[in-house]
Amino acid sequence: MTEKMPTGKNLTMLTDFYEMTMANGYLANGYRDTIAYFDMFFRRVPNSGGFAIMAGVQQLVEYLNQLVFTPEDIAYLRSTGIFNEEFLAYLSDFKFCCDIWAIPEGTPIFPGEPIVTVRGPVIQAQLIETMLLLTINHQSLIATKANRIVRAAQGRAVMEFGSRRAQGPDGAIYGARAAFIGGCCGTACTICDRDFAIPALGTMAHSWVQLFDSELDAFRAYAEQYPSSCTLLVDTYNALKSGVPNAIKVFNEVVVPRGFRPAGIRIDSGDITYLSRKARKMLDEAGFPDCKICASNSLDETIIRDMLVQGACVDSFGVGERLITAAPEPVFGGVYKLSGVENPDGSVTPKIKVSENVAKITTPCFKGLWRLFDRETGKALADVITLHEETIDDTKPYEIFDPDHVWKRKTLTNFRAVRLQEKIFEGGRCLAKERDLREIQSYCAAQVETLWDEVKRFENPHQYYVDLSPELWKIKNRLLEEHITN
Repeated sequence: MTEKMPTGKNLTMLTDFYEMTMANGYLANGYRDTIAYFDMFFRRVPNSGGFAIMAGVQQLVEYLNQLVFTPEDIAYLRSTGIFNEEFLAYLSDFKFCCDIWAIPEGTPIFPGEPIVTVRGPVIQAQLIETMLLLTINHQSLIATKANRIVRAAQGRAVMEFGSRRAQGPDGAIYGARAAFIGGCCGTACTICDRDFAIPALGTMAHSWVQLFDSELDAFRAYAEQYPSSCTLLVDTYNALKSGVPNAIKVFNEVVVPRGFRPAGIRIDSGDITYLSRKARKMLDEAGFPDCKICASNSLDETIIRDMLVQGACVDSFGVGERLITAAPEPVFGGVYKLSGVENPDGSVTPKIKVSENVAKITTPCFKGLWRLFDRETGKALADVITLHEETIDDTKPYEIFDPDHVWKRKTLTNFRAVRLQEKIFEGGRCLAKERDLREIQSYCAAQVETLWDEVKRFENPHQYYVDLSPELWKIKNRLLEEHITN
């Protein structure tokens, strides 16, 4: 499954205006060639979950590959009257030359971790902030929500049905892509099948049933048109008194005589748990135990989980608005912060943001991120943020400790250490290899399986360990003490 790469879409000016004013100021103050380090990270998992899913890297790559300021862009900026001509000339000759590292799409991620790191001229690193955050925040949010819903479905297929409720065209298109990474089997969005090869799925709307003289006529017409994939919407009038009986009649009169088996029925309203149990009994008694039951209607992970606990006989779910908008918490909250400035000799001066809100204190330095896996179980034990040049030797015991409560310590043995970030740009040259979307989906499912069930709980999940190396911890605490003292 290869994505169709969009062409000709220049989003260079999709940036917060203060990125432009700061960049103008950097140039005016002699910082044109100053090399800075920025990290993207997030502070909390939406819906109080135990982990999130990384997504949106491919679209970030596409954006960065097309960075150019057009004459129209320069003319607009000049018209504001607040930018120096030297800065406008800089933008006219703009050539992206940053190094970027990112965690691969589909990887489980945790608060505080550098999921994207940017090194390059501070003007460039600043200008890409908005689009970098927009792309990763949105798709990671939807992939995370989709994964929750897919896990709640306990192996039953989940279809993304949210295009008409998304916040705009890009919300629908890239939301469907992210939902597929998170585990959905397909989408109602046709353009996503064309561009991303995500299977387009769907049956009929209530309008189809209403248009015909009777429900039976509507079902019969549909079955004659699509006998090999006949799924009928049974709740337009009365699911149990007319919908299911008429569906059974059409299966017997149209579908089976043509050599096919009915694909299914869909229930879109009412008490779906009760209706699905009754419908299952009717279908079984009619000789169609293989006929699937699909449920839709404002579903989410909580409703799906409760339905299954209560004995719903549902084989698949169509999930729309609460998936594509990630309701009830439609914000991922990733941020982009300066972590260091490179000196002429190549050393890095660490930078930290201090706040009375402890959650907003940043971790300084050019960093690396490692995941430690138990060699016996394959389960993820902890993540460790290190200085970039540090390595974790997994042939020796390694002590991890809580960076906020340092007396909480644990020595790990028989583990495997994996560096999580991959370099996707070097000097502005793209190193990222395009990944098959099904491969990303399979990778995501496999990586989620490396998490302990306690981390995957919907309520009060175990807090996964994200620790700092001793060296990084020392630098962070030294900077905190210096700023507090000063």
